[in-house]
Amino acid sequence: MVTTPGVMAAIFAPTLIVGAGRTDRRYVFLLLTAILLISNIVCAIAASFPVVLVGRALLGAALGGFWTLATAAAPRLVQPKDAAKATATILTGVTCATVIGVPLGTFIASFASWRLSFAATAGLVALALLAQGLLVPSLPSASALRVADFKTLLGRPHTRLSMLMVALVFGAHFSTYTYIAPLLEQEFSLSAITLLLFGFGLVGFFSNALMSAVVSDHLKKSVAVMTLLLLSAMASMLLLDHSSIGETVGMLIWGVAFGALPLCFSVWIQRGTADLPEAGSAMFVSIIQVAIAAGSAVGGAIVDRAGVSADFTMGCGLAVLGLVILQRLAALERPARESSFQPTCDASPD
Repeated sequence: MVTTPGVMAAIFAPTLIVGAGRTDRRYVFLLLTAILLISNIVCAIAASFPVVLVGRALLGAALGGFWTLATAAAPRLVQPKDAAKATATILTGVTCATVIGVPLGTFIASFASWRLSFAATAGLVALALLAQGLLVPSLPSASALRVADFKTLLGRPHTRLSMLMVALVFGAHFSTYTYIAPLLEQEFSLSAITLLLFGFGLVGFFSNALMSAVVSDHLKKSVAVMTLLLLSAMASMLLLDHSSIGETVGMLIWGVAFGALPLCFSVWIQRGTADLPEAGSAMFVSIIQVAIAAGSAVGGAIVDRAGVSADFTMGCGLAVLGLVILQRLAALERPARESSFQPTCDASPD
């Protein structure tokens, strides 16, 4: 039920955008939200597990396309100077859902049933669909996205390395965070773990909001600092094992890092693919979904065979490789800046 929507999102992020052609993006938003509504209704009334998986597949298809369009459309809804803040606002919504969604769904299921959780989610989606119908303006597409556009982006070294960096850092997070519970259970009760994970999401919410004010002017530094914080958090969880204070601090630092990283990477990809924003956004969403699926799967295999500590060691290694790629990207940009320099006056003996 978790893997199916991730795989579908990775597939549909690029294919749906290509299929949408020059259709007004407002109508595509409404269609995708309607599919999300149907997916929750299907899960709520499903009489068998295969039907539930059909509903989850619809969820992945809808979200993959929606996230792609949302991050690409954000700069079109505001002034250029507010583009980063618009993207941050969208990602803040994702963070809020992460903080509130799982506890709320668990609470509903605890006094009623899991079917009511899906039904309640369908109600929230219906409200979102109504709000989009009333508030989202027309967003005509100047040109249809083509498969050749993806080939164009992948032909650029900067784009390839950027996607690899995103995959490594997101893989570092999901290969370890997915299996954080076995590590925390050694020192914390179930209620304490719930509070700790809530704190993780809460600091991530504020981190995302604060980063929106600085990421535009200090993008490279923001990516480097947040990746270093992620690495430090994972290393502290590994080195300060059996220390409740150390693990608490590590989780909060982790929340700060991962609360800001999606925004930092989204702005990074937007700038690197400014001439083909929807293609860049689709590739960004797909690579994240691949990192989630692959990171969780590889992390699970390592936990089964070698334990949680080995898994966190691998996660730290992936984060280090992400920093290496970032340094390589900086080296690529430096000659480009130097070659674009134009003297302000002609040379003369004076």
